[in-house]
This record gives sequence, structure tokens and C-alpha cells, in this order.
Amino acid sequence: MTEENLSTLATQTLEVSLGPQHPSTHGVFRMNATLDGETIVKLKPVMGYLHRNHEKLAEDMTYLGSMPYTDRLDYICSMTNNFAYALAVEKLAGLEVPERAEYIRIIMAELTRLVNHTLLIGFLLNDLGAFFTPVLYAFREREKILDLFESVSGSRMMCNYFRFGGVKIDFSPGFLEGVKSIIQNYPKFLDEFEKLLSENEILMARCQNVGVLSKELAISAGISGPMLRASGVPYDIRKVDGYSIYNRFNFRVPIGEVGDVYDRYYVRILEMRESIKILAQAVKEIPEGPFISPKGAAGAKAPRTFKPPKGQVYGRIEAPKGELGFYLVSDGSPKPYRYHVRPPSFINLTILEDMCIGNKIADAIVTLGSVDIVLGEVDR
Repeated sequence: MTEENLSTLATQTLEVSLGPQHPSTHGVFRMNATLDGETIVKLKPVMGYLHRNHEKLAEDMTYLGSMPYTDRLDYICSMTNNFAYALAVEKLAGLEVPERAEYIRIIMAELTRLVNHTLLIGFLLNDLGAFFTPVLYAFREREKILDLFESVSGSRMMCNYFRFGGVKIDFSPGFLEGVKSIIQNYPKFLDEFEKLLSENEILMARCQNVGVLSKELAISAGISGPMLRASGVPYDIRKVDGYSIYNRFNFRVPIGEVGDVYDRYYVRILEMRESIKILAQAVKEIPEGPFISPKGAAGAKAPRTFKPPKGQVYGRIEAPKGELGFYLVSDGSPKPYRYHVRPPSFINLTILEDMCIGNKIADAIVTLGSVDIVLGEVDR
């Protein structure tokens, strides 16, 4: 082989299509990567395989009729999907939420955060290709919380539990005792999880200084949630907006230093410990009273008569994956004139290439896993 041919081979790049699939089967996703050897020099996320026309469908149905469709956005976190949508409609219609209902919502939201972060860590280690045990531990603990969700909503995942002005039904007998058991036992599980993972040589070698996201890029790209905080930005909508009654609870906002895969893993561990603190306060302080406002109950029974006044609104929450927002425009009819979702999975995925360039192809999978996406929310 001539010296000229050797030179050509040395600079040749290889285009590889990863997918369409998700490594942990959360949906259908594809990455078109350009490699120099095993090093990523270009990466294009390809999405849209799970598009369900959520936003356009919502413009042709009643406001309440869209509530169960929000369950299908991030199908790991249906309670928080309901929360964000209910919050937006309540701002649009000027609906008040009773005290007890606010506490119920907080409890459901923080239980959902535990479910999401626990599963993410289990799947992350599965994506890494080194561990299968953590995902089994994660499913074991998730099951206990899903049993609680099922006891009040009748469903484990697609809960359809929130209503405008409150929630569909009050806690079932023994529900709070079940939450107290979670509060008591989850820290022990997290200690066990950390003992298995946090100082594990394989995890540290594969995750530290991999998929680094700088603070500046995270801010300019509109990244939110644990990904943003792992890059060192102490921004949490529960603190910033104080929506619902979050300003009554004492909790801190964990942040990372490097912004790598390891920081994104560990920030979620710390956030779960803070969620347990919030749950303990909420269970202790929850008052008696109605679980839905009379006006909201009327709307729930006769959704066709629910007509918010003309106007537009944006309601957002700190969902487990980041900022989940709903932009609604009302023309005074029973159906929204405009309905748009601001999904954290989609926004956070936009900087995947920036995090992967310069890393090895094997690192792209664990970097994607640390973003924490659900394709139902990405594609909608």
C-alpha cells in the first residue's frame, strides 16, 4: 500500500446509525454518528418515530378531555404531567385549589420524583453495560409507590388523577400510612443503592469526565431540571416560582460541579433525599377539608360546560426531568384555541451532540441515558 493510500485511510471517517431504538426501550430513537476511529466527531439525534399529534388533538377536545392524554407524555410521571396541565388551566380560569388538595398534589409529585429518579439510575447503569442488579432494585422500590398510585387512581401508570381545582378523589384508607412507610424505608434503600454504586470503580471510570455539559451551554440552550443543576446552576422552579404550596416546605437544591454523567447521577440521588424531606413535612401538615373546589367539581362532572375566559397562559412545574410547561390560548369556547407543551425531555436532548463530541462511541449510550428522556414526551 502506498504512502498516499495510508494517509487517506488515516483521515477516513465512518458514519454509523445507532437505532432506530432506545437502548433501554423507552421508545424509538436514532443517533447518526460520524466517527474518527471510535471517537465521535459529529452526532445527529433523529426523533419523531413516536409522534402522536398530542397538541393538535387537544385543540379539538374539551379541556378536561385532554387530562388523560397528558399521562401519555412522560408515561413514567403521569402525576406530574397532570399537575402541570391542571396548573395552567387553573391560572387561565382563575380556579382556587383547597388546602388539602394542594398537599395531596405535592405528595403525588414527590412520590413521582422518587419513581423517576430511581428508575433513571437503574436504566443508566443498564445502559452502561456493566450492571443489571440496580434496575431490579429500582423496580422493586417503584412497585411500592405504584401500589399507592393504584389505590387512589385505579391505575399504576396512566393515573388521570388530577382535576381542575383539586384531585379526582381523596386518599384511600391507609394511603398516608403507606407514604409514611416510604418515608421511613426509602433512605435505607438509597443508602444501599449508594453503597453499591457511588464509589464503584466501573461507574466512576465510565461516568466521570464523560458527557460534560458546561454551565454556560446549559443556560443558553434552555436546559432544565437535574441536568441543569448537575452543571452547577441552582435553578429549581419549586423554589423560583413557589407554585402550589412549595414555598411552605424546607428543602435544598443539590448542584454538581463538573456537569458530567457522574454529577447527573449523583444530583438525582441527592434530590430523592430532598423529596423524602418534603414528603415528611407534607404528611405531617396535611389538613382535613375538601379535595376539590366546588367549581372544579362541577367542571369535572360536566366538562362540556367548562369554558375558561378568553386569554392566554403559561403554566409550568419542576417535573422530575425538568421544566414541564403548558401554553394555552382560550377563545372562550369549551376547547383550547391553542395548546402547546414545553417538554423537558425534548429540550434537554437538543445538546446531546455537544456532550458527545470528543467522547468514544460507547460513551454516547451512557450520555444519552444520563439525559433521562422518554420518547412519548420528546415526540408527542
